[in-house]
Amino acid sequence: MTGPTVTVVAAGYFHSYSVVGLLAVVGVLFVAVAFGAGRLLRPVVPTPEKLLTYECGVDPVGEGWAHTQVRYYVYAFLYVIFAVDSIFLFPWATVFAAPGYGATTLVEMFIFLGFLAVGLLYAYKKGVLTWT
Repeated sequence: MTGPTVTVVAAGYFHSYSVVGLLAVVGVLFVAVAFGAGRLLRPVVPTPEKLLTYECGVDPVGEGWAHTQVRYYVYAFLYVIFAVDSIFLFPWATVFAAPGYGATTLVEMFIFLGFLAVGLLYAYKKGVLTWT
């Protein structure tokens, strides 16, 4: 393959990348124009109240350092684990409906749910799920 054929193949190859590049440039320009328009159109009236630190409607009093209990992170982590694992149930249901895969996918899913149950039991035994 030499000559005009290579040129045509290469032109088609680089044409598809030029479309992607053009789309990226348009996307960057769109974001830049949106930020620029926001900066030009917003009202700028700084007051001492607006320059204060604000969080959840509570006035900033005392130190800026606050301790957070670890249990909140543990609950969040457990939620993420079980939310992600529940997403695996949807493809399983799709495969389970296909002919010839019923018994195998059923056994695999019960093994998967068994691992989840063991993890939940472990968290319960460690006292992670008790709210104190």
